[in-house]
Amino acid sequence: MKLVSYLREETDQLAILVDGLLYNAQELHPDLPNNMGMFLMMWEDVIDIAKQADAHLKAGKNPTRATGVPVGSVQLLSPVPFPTSCRDGYAFRQHVAAARRNRKVPMIPEFDQYPIFYFTNHNAIQGPGDIHCMPDHFQKLDFELEVAVVICKAGRNITAAEADDYIGGYMIMNDMSARTLQMEEMLLNLGPAKGKDFSTVIGPMLVTPDELESLKVPAQPGHTGNNYNLKMTCKVNGIPVSDGNMGDMDWTFAEIIERCAYGVNILPGDVIGSGTVGTGCFLELNGTGKLNDPDYTEQWLQPGDVVEMEITGLGILSNTIVRENSDFSILSLKKKG
Repeated sequence: MKLVSYLREETDQLAILVDGLLYNAQELHPDLPNNMGMFLMMWEDVIDIAKQADAHLKAGKNPTRATGVPVGSVQLLSPVPFPTSCRDGYAFRQHVAAARRNRKVPMIPEFDQYPIFYFTNHNAIQGPGDIHCMPDHFQKLDFELEVAVVICKAGRNITAAEADDYIGGYMIMNDMSARTLQMEEMLLNLGPAKGKDFSTVIGPMLVTPDELESLKVPAQPGHTGNNYNLKMTCKVNGIPVSDGNMGDMDWTFAEIIERCAYGVNILPGDVIGSGTVGTGCFLELNGTGKLNDPDYTEQWLQPGDVVEMEITGLGILSNTIVRENSDFSILSLKKKG
């Protein structure tokens, strides 16, 4: 099942997407909530109802005579417009190893010992469309190609063996990154707050795990949890720049959830990202380019650039970079040493 949130009468509307048409949830069944937040809170009571409605639509049946709205005619929001939290993991060894190689430092052994994550700004979650950036964000503005999951039931001290049952669905994530801000503040062993807190893009839809069952692949040796053969690509202004696969995740979402939930309640609506896939950002690509050719010209996102991410089964997430009409700079406020 593919679930979408879109803007309807100035509020977020939950819909099921079938054959390019959006069917409002509450029109398919009176027990279905009209927004994703409530749907996730009521997950175990409503998921079977929603799947039955989805099956009817896919079979060409529409017993409630709900009207389908063309998906291209509405403003899509993040599938989870108001997440209860947003964490981002560090699951792809290829990306971590390449980034460290490019900085001429050895691979950090702790990567293979336990999964890690950081909290980002859940109030800066957005869907397809314009990404508004301040002047300092354009100091090495970057994308990050990732997969994200959303939690669909509350839990605590969850083991990796049971953690996949807490995943409501999968989405594309673009973890936008202002690299100069990020690198400056992380010198103080905190962060990456200001380097990340202005925009995290998720969308265009939430895909439930049953839709991906045929694409399931084994986890990496020594790891626990579901994994999927999902091709991940990114284009900037129509030019391919990134090419990876979710199947290359070393740490599974189940293992990341196990760590997230240790001594902590995880809640319906919590979003968790995978971390960047190998080749999935300009920081890595530029580093590799300069390592191979000292004259390599770095590339960073510029105003007007269109970032288009595609993941097998999860759709296409498209955003346009927009410069805010402001000259305000926090980099200029830095005190002289």
